[in-house]
Amino acid sequence: MENLDQVELFKSDANQDDTDLLQEQQTTHNKAITNEIQRLTAEVEKLNQAYYDLDAPLISDAEYDLLLRRLQDLEAKYPEFAVPDSPTQHVGGQVASQFSSAPHRFPMLSLNDVFSTQEVLNFTQNIREQYPDVTFIVEQKIDGLSVSLEYQSGVLTQALTRGDGVTSGEIVTENVRQIQTVPQVLREPVNDLVLRGEIYMTKQRFAQINQQQVEKGEKKFANPRNSAAGTLRQLDPNIVKERGLSIFIFNVQYWENTSDQSHHAALEHLEKLGFPISPDYFICQTDEEILTAIESINQARANLDYGIDGAVIKVDSLAQREALGSTSKAPRWAVAYKYPPEQQQTLVLDLIANVGRTGRITPMAILEPVVIDQTTVSRATLHNQDYINTLDIRIGDTVTVQKGGDIIPGVVAVDYKKRQPDALPFELPGHCPICGAPTEYLDDGANLYCTGSDCPAQLARKIEYFASKSAMDIEGLGESTVERLLDKGHLNHLSDIYRLFEKREQLISEGDIGRTKRVDNLLNAIEKSKSNTFDRFITALGIHNIGPQTAKNIVEYFSDIDLLANAKQEDLLSVPDVGPTSAQAIVDYFAQDQTRALISDFKALGLNMVYDNSQKIQENQVLQDLRFVLTGTLPTMSRSEAQKIIENHGGNVSSSVSTKTDYVVAGENAGSKLTKAQQLNVKILTEAELLAMLE
Repeated sequence: MENLDQVELFKSDANQDDTDLLQEQQTTHNKAITNEIQRLTAEVEKLNQAYYDLDAPLISDAEYDLLLRRLQDLEAKYPEFAVPDSPTQHVGGQVASQFSSAPHRFPMLSLNDVFSTQEVLNFTQNIREQYPDVTFIVEQKIDGLSVSLEYQSGVLTQALTRGDGVTSGEIVTENVRQIQTVPQVLREPVNDLVLRGEIYMTKQRFAQINQQQVEKGEKKFANPRNSAAGTLRQLDPNIVKERGLSIFIFNVQYWENTSDQSHHAALEHLEKLGFPISPDYFICQTDEEILTAIESINQARANLDYGIDGAVIKVDSLAQREALGSTSKAPRWAVAYKYPPEQQQTLVLDLIANVGRTGRITPMAILEPVVIDQTTVSRATLHNQDYINTLDIRIGDTVTVQKGGDIIPGVVAVDYKKRQPDALPFELPGHCPICGAPTEYLDDGANLYCTGSDCPAQLARKIEYFASKSAMDIEGLGESTVERLLDKGHLNHLSDIYRLFEKREQLISEGDIGRTKRVDNLLNAIEKSKSNTFDRFITALGIHNIGPQTAKNIVEYFSDIDLLANAKQEDLLSVPDVGPTSAQAIVDYFAQDQTRALISDFKALGLNMVYDNSQKIQENQVLQDLRFVLTGTLPTMSRSEAQKIIENHGGNVSSSVSTKTDYVVAGENAGSKLTKAQQLNVKILTEAELLAMLE
């Protein structure tokens, strides 16, 4: 009996061990899924901002679509880990600050994308289950900037960009009036009409404008879509008029008392009123007709004088559309079929490491030139070392290259059967190929960066950051001025900013940054910055993970540059908001020969590198040692103003929410920080509640 009990006890222990192991594996799995969803969410939001708000896409449409689809798949499989304000649930973009905004009468939604014939058939089948006799329209998906046009009594009264797609958009009425193909007054009186259109630039006009840019010695535009979007956001309507934009109308959002029952009838009616409508569309009954239309558009697109990035399949009946409705992001009655990017095979002549403005080192493949999408391609991005390892790409390989839109091409496959036997694997360098400083993997180990504090490849970006408002606040030393000074050879090191006064007469004579008054204003701003507080100087150095608030904390513990430069990691860990990674970043930064030479130069030039305790504003220290995080738009003050108030009353402001956070001050449109605060049970304050704490 005793032996039997021992066996049962052993079984029990073994079962418990298995249970613990399973729980541990499940926890690890859940954490990996959560991290991946959060990573993809942040990446897609960043890409949305670049595409919708800055008109400067960072990757091709095809690569973006893959990222978004991956996020959608994970959220569908693990809904419990989805972020509440996920980009899969809303239209990308925000209202730009330089334009006034107005509410959308009707949402400007985007379309759900499909990438295969089967997905198209799934869409049509779902519609036919409700409407067996449905008719579809297949149209070109114009690659431009979407706008909403409103007409009252037959007169154009308002034009809005997409903005956030739901609540409001930018008012660009005066700019849209400059587009010759947009009717100002309709041929027939229409009381109330709201339309969706796509503003674009023809390829011919784009080529002409870029030739003018070259003749003026200015930077060429990347592609027609970016050029059109950037043009529409110009503050001067005359520039819009000169650029020669065009428009196609592709949807009616509202038409008071119209008798039109279908989309194609409405388009024909709009054409009679004077609108350029969605061109060469197809009316289809069967799936075969739909697929034929999609292929016909694909065959024609190379010969079009405007860009398209797919085909739109939409229900024709307006009543059926109304019944089908929409989600928060897209209508249920339409999808956009995305054509696969064109691909070609070629040879890899070399593999190099390219240092970008941010210090990120990107591997590039130098290719035997090949024509893709009417463009000669001779180089392609390889993204990072993980991508290289996955492809196992080597010099001499035969590779498949694709080009989506006008973004830099990418290598998508390697033909290993054609590989030379002596081909060697490629590794990114341990030292920067430009300045020789050590390289370091950041962004969770995904990307390699040069750590050089005075690397020439990064000089433009470092100067812009050094002079920025949150750092040394040198008014007049913005991106365009920095570029001109670099082009003329006036800036070769970060410290050369403070030697520009020696070239005053030359700068005035050249006129690149203006004449006497503007040059003197810049030189005065540079001279004034020498006496900035020590924390601003630390911020301006651009040490990884060291922002304005952390710099304020650092100078209270290390009161001059020499103390900080000689600090050890364990000493730095005593500073609030400085963790092991940030502490090591500071140690590594000051260990470089480049940094020591730069600091010595700044000293000789007379910059303040000492903390004066009297510089700290003394107020009622009611918030002493409390940690705050700010998120969203506050009613009466900016977040920087709120931060100053908190700091002047003894509090600290951090950029992220953690268990150490005491309060989160939340305004309108607060995002993931508010969600995390709620999950951690951190107290949430309004602006009014924060101000009440100071009384």
